[in-house]
Amino acid sequence: MATQEETFKKIVAHCKEYGFVFPSSEIYDGLGAVYDYGQNGVELKNNIKRYWWDAMTLLHENIVGIDAAIFMHPTTWKASGHVDAFNDPLIDNRDSKKRYRADVLIEDQIAKYDEKIAKELEKARKRFGESFDEELYKQTNERVREHIEKREALHARYAKAMNDNDLAELKQIILDEEIVCPISGTRNWTDVRQFNLMFQTEMGSTADGAMKIYLRPETAQGIFVNFLNVQKTGRMKVPFGIAQIGKAFRNEIVARQFIFRMREFEQMEMQFFVRPGEELKWFEHWKQFRLRWHKALGLGDEKYRFHDHEKLAHYANAATDIEFLMPFGFKEVEGIHSRTNFDLSQHAKFSGKKIEYFDPELNQSYTPYVIETSIGVDRMFLSVMCSSYEEQQLEGGDTRVVLHLPPVLAPVKACIMPLVKKDGLPEKAREIMNELKFDFKVAYDEKDSIGKRYRRQDAVGTPFCITVDHDTEKDGCVTVRYRDTMEQDRVKIEDLHDIIRKATDPKELYKKIVSE
Repeated sequence: MATQEETFKKIVAHCKEYGFVFPSSEIYDGLGAVYDYGQNGVELKNNIKRYWWDAMTLLHENIVGIDAAIFMHPTTWKASGHVDAFNDPLIDNRDSKKRYRADVLIEDQIAKYDEKIAKELEKARKRFGESFDEELYKQTNERVREHIEKREALHARYAKAMNDNDLAELKQIILDEEIVCPISGTRNWTDVRQFNLMFQTEMGSTADGAMKIYLRPETAQGIFVNFLNVQKTGRMKVPFGIAQIGKAFRNEIVARQFIFRMREFEQMEMQFFVRPGEELKWFEHWKQFRLRWHKALGLGDEKYRFHDHEKLAHYANAATDIEFLMPFGFKEVEGIHSRTNFDLSQHAKFSGKKIEYFDPELNQSYTPYVIETSIGVDRMFLSVMCSSYEEQQLEGGDTRVVLHLPPVLAPVKACIMPLVKKDGLPEKAREIMNELKFDFKVAYDEKDSIGKRYRRQDAVGTPFCITVDHDTEKDGCVTVRYRDTMEQDRVKIEDLHDIIRKATDPKELYKKIVSE
């Protein structure tokens, strides 16, 4: 049985081998925490984006989209707080010369306590069987109680230090917990200091005084500065939302876990503008809607959970994450935040422009409050890959690697295969492919044995393989082989379109999301 770490390494290798994700600039030995999406990866990524975009803009008549520029006036980032407060607490190990995020080191330590508690409970569960009372055991077993007390004490201390922005205390926690550098194994730490995560560059020539500008660290501000443009030109009435998909950039010092934390990444964000006082009702609404969107894909309801923020940003009055169970634990995939009227107020203050909405029902003007839903495309991509990857033992000792991708997201919907490369079978297969290609992304494969071709398609997650054989000309039928069950059906050529459409049409998912 492979460990979770080994499984994750296999998924990373699979992504490269089958054209999903490549290290960026690989011929020059790559660039840290930057990745390129290959031919299958870009199709999967585009399908994720389409699934999100349509769930926002088709299912809600009061949500519209924009595409704002990556470069923005530098005062934008002063107003948003990023210039002064977009920092990570960093600590260096003097012996390994490696740099770490102090908060991540401490969170990893908390996770170690969680693992110890889980191991003890697992052992006890095996020992006591069905009569095992987990809660009672936690209270009465000395070793478990000790682990829980240590974990809770560390957690409380860490939460306070983060809320107080107490860098000295963060270092002290690292020393008191005897946390060592994973590389040198020593506790020879520097002080913790703040590091701003924004990339900066210059616009204009230096001769006439270049302006210092930033690569945007999030896409949300492009929505806020366009609030009035969209509201007036679209004659939008509160409540309404603005959606956007776009690149963002963060100079992550500790970028790790493949595409989970990158320096250049993509976000899908929707800012929903509401009346002041109604924000918590809408916060709850969007929490539930977004969770239904995730669960509709069928990756496993038990793999999702809400994680409420301990430390709220100074402008927020509610915040939660939707976490997904990755091979390295539950991790944030999407954030839902009640941002109050902070952003629009700040931009009004710094720009000197009035950013308000006149509400005809209330007959008054106000600065709307905002509910944000923000999801990382790359993290979503990773969660889909991790939950779809399986190494299967088959009867007769054979094995296969299969990606159980939701058909609606699969890069290729069907692969057409002539049984042999003669007797007019390739021509017939091409004819079928040419009929289907207007509606679906389909592939053609005539190389190697049919079994090898099936395996190749399993590995990229193609839901259907369609084989043209010597009987096809006589009976007008082909063999459809289903990826997940490996079962085969003889079906009429004219039925293929309907079979593929039913399985890959996102409409069924959208109906499921709105009907619940």
